[in-house]
Amino acid sequence: MKDLLELYWVYLKIGCVNFGGGYAMLPLLERELVTKRGWTTMDELRDYFAIGQCTPGVIALNVSTFIGQKRKGVPGAVAAMLGFLTGPIAIILIIAAFLKNFAKLEVVQHAFAGIRVCVCVLIIQAILRLWKTSVVDAFTLVLYAVILSLSALSTFTGLLPVKIPAAVLVILSGVAGLTASLVKDKNSSGKKEDGK
Repeated sequence: MKDLLELYWVYLKIGCVNFGGGYAMLPLLERELVTKRGWTTMDELRDYFAIGQCTPGVIALNVSTFIGQKRKGVPGAVAAMLGFLTGPIAIILIIAAFLKNFAKLEVVQHAFAGIRVCVCVLIIQAILRLWKTSVVDAFTLVLYAVILSLSALSTFTGLLPVKIPAAVLVILSGVAGLTASLVKDKNSSGKKEDGK
């Protein structure tokens, strides 16, 4: 029970400061879950983000559920998920009660503008961290360029006849990585047999 309460409490704190969504919270999760608590590794955290991107729901909530499940099974997943949801729901209810009266105030609009800038910085920081640990060789650089191009073409230019969903891009990247790994393993096996 103590571990479940700890999961709930940690994710309650994280959920209360989760401005900007999943990727913006990557540095916070890394510090809290990888460095401070050792509940997961950075590689696992990146994998959870990738899976969270292509499964239904909010990335940050999916990641919290995955880590809770890793720690304490289904009860851990539920505790982490509820912890993550409690803070934002309470904050949203409070803001919704007062926002109508204050949203048009200049000071509130300036505060929102500042928050948007901070969220952009947090997302860029998360991208740079992911870049350093994910784009590690020529194959991953080419894969990055292809996926970025497909995403940009379908989202911004309209040159592609349909918009490619992010989940499809994640699945295609996973298939490409798996294929590259299998080819590499096959080549390694062939070289070992030739050397015998």
